[in-house]
Amino acid sequence: MREAFAVLEEEAAAGRVAGYEVATWAGLEEEAFTVGELLALAAEAAGGQHHLVAVQLPVSLVMMTPIVQALDGRGPLPAAVGAGLRVMASAPLHGGELPGMVGQELADFIRPGLTPAQACVLAVASCPGVRNVLLAASGAPHWGEAADAVAQLSLTAAQLREITVVLASP
Repeated sequence: MREAFAVLEEEAAAGRVAGYEVATWAGLEEEAFTVGELLALAAEAAGGQHHLVAVQLPVSLVMMTPIVQALDGRGPLPAAVGAGLRVMASAPLHGGELPGMVGQELADFIRPGLTPAQACVLAVASCPGVRNVLLAASGAPHWGEAADAVAQLSLTAAQLREITVVLASP
């Protein structure tokens, strides 16, 4: 990773990139590395001030560990925010599988009146530290639905915690 950061820092020094991010499916959750270690590698590669600006990791109602940790003020999301990095949540619909797994009853529990997909997106967008939610949509109606979800008033930490407790129950 340090070698990749060195190349990216060279590109930043040459003015070809303004910054870069680390995107990982499991590296942060499984603690293959920490935000602190990434920052240290970036600073080492830069010889000082680095251009690492963001981290991206999956956050969803299936991959809830980042949400649960963030609600407790621990884990990669608060660490990244504390270091001034942007946090981008990927796979909020878990590859499109989640809306089919979430019934209307759960969607209404999250926020009455939302579709299952909207409820899933709102939960991720409400996660402490998440600044951007990255998702793919099959067409303009799905984009509109997602935009409507993130335009909603965020869930409170208490609501989000209750949702994770309900989903973690056997």
